[in-house]
Amino acid sequence: MELELQWDGNPNIVLDIQTKLGVALPIQVKNIGFTGVFRLIFKPLVEEFPCFGAVCYSLREKKKLDFTLKVIGGEISSLPGISDAIEGTIRDAIEDTLTWPVRKIVPILPGDYSDLELKPVGILEVKLVQARSLANKDIIGKSDPYAVLYVRPLRDRMKTSKTINNDLNPIWNEHYEFIVEDASTQHLTVKIYDDEGIQPSELIGCAQVRLKDLQPGKVKDIWLKLVKDLEIQRDRKERGQVHLELLYCPFGMENEFLNPFVSQSFSMTSLEKALKSGVNGTDAAVTDRTASLRKKDVIIRGVLSVTVISAEDLPAMDVMGKADPFVVLSMKKLETKNKTRVVNESLNPIWNQTFDFVVEDGLHDMLILEVYDHDTFGKDYIGRCIMTLTRVIMEGEFTESFPLEGAKSGRLNLHLKWTPQPIYRDL
Repeated sequence: MELELQWDGNPNIVLDIQTKLGVALPIQVKNIGFTGVFRLIFKPLVEEFPCFGAVCYSLREKKKLDFTLKVIGGEISSLPGISDAIEGTIRDAIEDTLTWPVRKIVPILPGDYSDLELKPVGILEVKLVQARSLANKDIIGKSDPYAVLYVRPLRDRMKTSKTINNDLNPIWNEHYEFIVEDASTQHLTVKIYDDEGIQPSELIGCAQVRLKDLQPGKVKDIWLKLVKDLEIQRDRKERGQVHLELLYCPFGMENEFLNPFVSQSFSMTSLEKALKSGVNGTDAAVTDRTASLRKKDVIIRGVLSVTVISAEDLPAMDVMGKADPFVVLSMKKLETKNKTRVVNESLNPIWNQTFDFVVEDGLHDMLILEVYDHDTFGKDYIGRCIMTLTRVIMEGEFTESFPLEGAKSGRLNLHLKWTPQPIYRDL
């Protein structure tokens, strides 16, 4: 049963806020206005009156939440950044304690209702690849962007990337893992901030991905447009884009597809010995922590074969409306570079050249392809493609057309093939 609730009140709520400077601030919350949809679940159904054993309630949809903050004995506007930080904390607390799939259980009849509690149903693997054309928040120089990612806004479940200084097109290539409790309603949230040092960070933009749009076991490579507010879509300012690679792995489907971020049984290593000892009696929590820590030490080694087939619709680079394009290929963690031949006077060049890279750490390396226009006295940059290796590791090989970043137009047609030689770092 879903019921719409509207509530306006002026309760006397006082929060004791502890700042990083060790100063306590008494903050009063006033003039609360709330509109939302509550979901009630009557379960399990039984023959005994009132015909259900328990009631679960949850906030299915939060339409509006307004309130006023006031420092007791002072003015909150005199404390820069404090009001926004407190307001965000309150909203996140409500989001995580009441919003679906979080639910509260009220037993009506005696019984065990543990099956109604919130339980993990899968793992979301996230690769924060890069961002481009970020809005500049600095008057002098460029923004220092970093990202915050979460499925639920719990402090211990939120992931923060490293800060890339003075760059509006940062490359992170960082991997994170999130627990999923309800793939049909939950979403991944990404917020990009400008690091302001000792001052509060300034939001550049944010984006969301609905987990129900992900195909289990299938890598989704996606660019998301950043907006100012996820709830009020009225912002038309260009804030940039963020590049993610997503893989949703439901529990119980481990035998149907390969998750490259989870160790595979190739040989008896210290990792497998640790997992085996856990089955034979080691505390499960300790084993889970050990497995989680050692996941980062799994190395996928192999040979990446890249066939640069062709390019389409490249922008004109000379007065004759043509270009003399060639492609430079490199791996982020390798110093070696390969280069295709130059195709003269063509905006739709065909190369059909294959290059092999011996990759030592496929899960954490990146393939970079940069397209240039050859000139007599040098070269002019046209655009680039940056991609992780997760998809080719999972699928073995594929052919795909990739848009050129930084170019007005153009696409690269590539064929990628992976020949694995998986090993593990033995701690």
